Order: sequence, then structure tokens, then C-alpha cells
Amino acid sequence: MNARATVLEVIGLSRRFGGLTALDGVSLAVGRGEILGLVGPNGSGKTTLLNIVSGRLSPTRGEVLKDGQSLTGLAPEAVCRAGVAGTFQLVRMPDALDARDNVAVAAMYGRKRMNIGPARAEAERLLERVGFEGSRFVHADALTYFDQKRIELARALACAPDMLLLDEWLAGLNPTELERGIALVRSLNEDGLTIVLVEHVMHAIRSLCERIVVLNAGRVIAAGKPEEALAHQEVVRVYLGENA
Repeated sequence: MNARATVLEVIGLSRRFGGLTALDGVSLAVGRGEILGLVGPNGSGKTTLLNIVSGRLSPTRGEVLKDGQSLTGLAPEAVCRAGVAGTFQLVRMPDALDARDNVAVAAMYGRKRMNIGPARAEAERLLERVGFEGSRFVHADALTYFDQKRIELARALACAPDMLLLDEWLAGLNPTELERGIALVRSLNEDGLTIVLVEHVMHAIRSLCERIVVLNAGRVIAAGKPEEALAHQEVVRVYLGENA
């Protein structure tokens, strides 16, 4: 990690759902200011890992530390106050709220606990920051998919995080939108955000990530620079089959 200070440490993390083991002893570290990619086939445990870090799930075993302080088992609002925010794999926004107020609500209940006036002003600023192109007063169900994603990203930023968890935020974008999305993620990192990125779009992984961790069946099977980790024999076998 080029001697970066560790900001997030995951130690022996496991999660079971009944008889299914979604994570099995996963350990990794994220350096401050890094973009770390989490890669793996569907069902490999990537989203489960993010959900545990963000407080949406509790681990069966293991620990999550941020800046040396335990996040293990904390509720999402407490994790937010510790400086971690993120996006969902599927965009989730209340249709009853317009674009501005979807973001303003996050500012009201996030790390800074703003009143409605300042929260709406912050929402305007963040919508501009993410390149939102629609009307601030249009409701989510009337917006393009990319604009919905940008609102969701602005909502995460409204929590004033120093670490951002992006769960397939770039998925489903057309080539032009994808390049704009990659540039936006890069610019947020350049502003100082540490980012953990779950993504299937290998162009985005190669463009953005200094390191990746590859998961399969809930376990880490490779880690390192993208080209090195993706060329690992076990990773090639998982993606291409036994005879690759």
C-alpha cells in the first residue's frame, strides 16, 4: 500500500446465513487515501463484506476496525458517525422526495446533523459536485438511471464520510456514463476520500484501483495490483474454468 497508514482493518470476518457461509475468515486492510477494489463472481461475499463494514449486517465471527476503533456490530447510524458511508447495489430512494430532499435528509441525519435550511444548501452543493443534470425538484422515479445513481452518491457524501463504500455504483452505465463515473470516483479520491469499490466492470477496476482483493465462495483467493491478482492461477480458474 506504498506505506499508507491503515484506515480500515477487517480481521477474520465470517458470516453465516443458516447453513450458508457467505464469508469465511476474510482479512484485509485498506490504506488511507487508497481505492481498493473487491472483485469476484456473484455470490463470492463482496456485498456481504460491505454490509458488515457499514453496519447493515453483524458478523458471525471476526472484527472490523476503523482508525483502530471497533465498528463490529455497530448500527449503521453509528458507523456513519465514524465516517463511513456508501451506496447500495440497487438504487434505493424514496419517490416521495425530490432530488434535493433525498440528499438533504442524509445531511440532516448524518455526521453533521444539519437543520433543514443548511441541509438543503449542502444538498445543492453535493448535487453539483456529482454532476447531477436534472431538476432539483424532480422526484426520483422520473430521473434517468445515471442521475438516480448520482443522487445516491450525493446522499452518501452528505454523511460527510472519510471512507466511501461503493457497491457496483458503476454497473449498468453506458460507455459515456461509465467514463464520467470513473472520472467522478477518481476525483472524490483525489479530494481525500478512501474508497472501497465492489465492481464487475474490469475497465473501471483497472482504471481506478491500486490494489484489488479477489473473493470466491467467501474467501480471499488473491490480492495485489490488478494485473497481478487477476492473473493468479486460482482467479483464472474461477473465472474461466478448470481447463483455463
